[in-house]
Amino acid sequence: MASSSLPEKDSFDAAPLSPPQALPSSPSPFLNTVSPLTSVYNRFYEWRKSFDFPNPGTVENLQKEVKATHLTNFIFDGARADLTKSLSMNPAFQVTHAFALGSQTSAPSYNFGAVFANQNVFLQGSIDHDGNVNARMNQGWSESNVTKVQAQLSSQPGHNMVQMEHDYQGLDYTINAKAINPWPTDLTGMFIGNYLQSVTKNIAVGFETLYQRPTPELAELTTSYLAKYTSTEKNWIATAQIQPAGILQATYWQKLSEKVEVAADLQLIAAPQRRDAITTLGAKYDLRMSTFRAQLDSTGKVSALLEQRFAPTFAFLVSGEIDHFKNSAKVGLGVMIESSSLTPEEMGMPPQP
Repeated sequence: MASSSLPEKDSFDAAPLSPPQALPSSPSPFLNTVSPLTSVYNRFYEWRKSFDFPNPGTVENLQKEVKATHLTNFIFDGARADLTKSLSMNPAFQVTHAFALGSQTSAPSYNFGAVFANQNVFLQGSIDHDGNVNARMNQGWSESNVTKVQAQLSSQPGHNMVQMEHDYQGLDYTINAKAINPWPTDLTGMFIGNYLQSVTKNIAVGFETLYQRPTPELAELTTSYLAKYTSTEKNWIATAQIQPAGILQATYWQKLSEKVEVAADLQLIAAPQRRDAITTLGAKYDLRMSTFRAQLDSTGKVSALLEQRFAPTFAFLVSGEIDHFKNSAKVGLGVMIESSSLTPEEMGMPPQP
């Protein structure tokens, strides 16, 4: 019997057919329009990046070092006590009880506050004995974008406030937009926008525009100009702000050593109805367990504040101010006590023997 011939093995291993070639697709008209703009932007970005200019910081923190050295935000009179208890470290959560009495400028008060913070969110709220509520929230969307909201609810008419703002920090510039008590129906409120740009590695300039619209019939627009110079070693900073009403504010801060900082502030008013100038000089000394601040201004006031820590969780405050022109004096005493129900390991500290 004649056997039927089978196909050889090589006939099954024939080269596979090549897939059909896709026809080249023409780019869309939109891409044709956007591509040149994107190319120009990328070239411009790389050109700016080659200068290696630093980010100048925000306008809100333009005078941060001077404010931390002077006593304006720290001095008090009478007696005060701040009791803080940490309930968690990650995320951070703590509550504070603050008492104040015996002040010559304000009535006795009690304030309860709470703070919650993690890597992207910061929440802070407080309420006093009169029912006044203050709240603040910072939401970080990225390293460059932060949205901030503040609110104040008061029992006194006209003291309620809502503030919304957004910070954007670019490669060598910062932008901030802020709205205070905005009302969308008639567009009333206060609107602020500022821009700060580094023009060299040491110099930054910018502006801040304020638009006020308390009523639909009344509106006002003003613009102030800013300048900041930071030394190459970052050990001294000079700033200046010029407002259209004839107001000039200039500051200077220098770090003399790791423990000593000095600062000067000049406020000059050269308006047709008023001509005045106030100069403030201050110094801060950081010792091992204490911080001492001293301040002198041209109105005849001499102030000092000592914060002495006897332990990491206990601090004693002594504040004093003498007004030579008014022949008056103020003295303040305070304590700050911090406690926690967490173990040293939970607080990120080495275990105690």
